[in-house]
Amino acid sequence: MASINCKGNLIDLSTPRVMGILNLTPDSFYEGSRFTHADAVLAQTEKMLTEGADFIDVGAYSSRPGAADISVDEELSRLLPVVEVLIKNFPNLLISVDTFRSKVAKQAVQAGAALINDISAGHLDENMLTTIAALQVPYIMMHMKGNPQTMNNLAQYNDLVKEVIYYLSERIAAARALGINDVIVDPGFGFAKTIAHNFELLNKSEQLQMLDVPVLMGVSRKSMIYKTLDVSAAEALNGTTVLNVVALQKGASILRVHDVKPAVEAVRLLQALSQSENGTATI
Repeated sequence: MASINCKGNLIDLSTPRVMGILNLTPDSFYEGSRFTHADAVLAQTEKMLTEGADFIDVGAYSSRPGAADISVDEELSRLLPVVEVLIKNFPNLLISVDTFRSKVAKQAVQAGAALINDISAGHLDENMLTTIAALQVPYIMMHMKGNPQTMNNLAQYNDLVKEVIYYLSERIAAARALGINDVIVDPGFGFAKTIAHNFELLNKSEQLQMLDVPVLMGVSRKSMIYKTLDVSAAEALNGTTVLNVVALQKGASILRVHDVKPAVEAVRLLQALSQSENGTATI
């Protein structure tokens, strides 16, 4: 049974979980996910929890392609007050912090965060893996080339899926060598990948199961959806739900989404479908 230890509680991932996105950046690619005032943050978090979110992923550094770099201090000043107010108002909340900086990771966990979600899998901060090992929190490691400022120029592969799996297997080995127990991988849709790459990766993403760790997939409202459909990110919810269903069928353990309710419903409906195949449906 796949499970991760969050603050001493085992979270079973054999049933897919949903992670709601809470962006604290002023320039996130999807305007509907940006929240900067405490009241708005609390209201959105309560909404996502009510709709069935298992985790809330809080990010204070925009990782969209070409986003501006900000200092560690600015990231912390955006992030820590929000983590603290969330824990105060929702003591049992499982907060994932989206950061590639070890200093931010350490202070966020000390403030009450339960997981770290690192787009660079430790490559952008040489102290990240040792920090995670010391903190003993679940660690989400994503595939990416370069950094948010350079990744669009690095979207070249000889064998995309093979290279993503090799990269993630190497990072898993590095994490295990340091005693990091709970590792989750993310193939990194949209990070140093063209739209064609993203669809190839999703189509073959069942191969990620050979890594023998839970897989997080995040396609929510991304350009692979809205550019393919010739709509805006704000109009990409239906497309997101379609691809989330595919991600679940390919073995995703966690869906990272802007819209929690549709994702939770997708999980429930696919579970009902699976139970009917096994003759155990109760609906």
